[in-house]
Amino acid sequence: MPTFTKPSLDADEAFEALRGLAHATRSTEDPREIYSALGSLASGLACLEQVLHQLARFHDGPARDRTWMTGDARTARAASYQVSWELHRAAEMVRQVAAGLDRAHEIEGTMVYEVRDFPTPVHGGRATPEPSVSL
Repeated sequence: MPTFTKPSLDADEAFEALRGLAHATRSTEDPREIYSALGSLASGLACLEQVLHQLARFHDGPARDRTWMTGDARTARAASYQVSWELHRAAEMVRQVAAGLDRAHEIEGTMVYEVRDFPTPVHGGRATPEPSVSL
């Protein structure tokens, strides 16, 4: 469960979830799950972009001059600027990746899969009837 207050623990949990997803997508048995997975990943990337910009902003402005930095102040400020730059740059790259994923998600929504031997989706503890076609 996310803590909403401990970035390192929430990042660890996000990593584990992505690791599980990487394992689960090695073989997709029901292609109808792809649309939903792409939508969730697109939302996740939007959050990742926000996180990277927020972490970068910590190094922007007055936070750089706090006493938590040790050693030479100029070296620390320079390192802080570099961290900020790289994080903002990474966030913009994630934004571009998210745009591609959004396009793929939109196109996936136009695809109709023939229902064959896919397992019946279960919602709320009871099986839902399988239509002849589904997204």
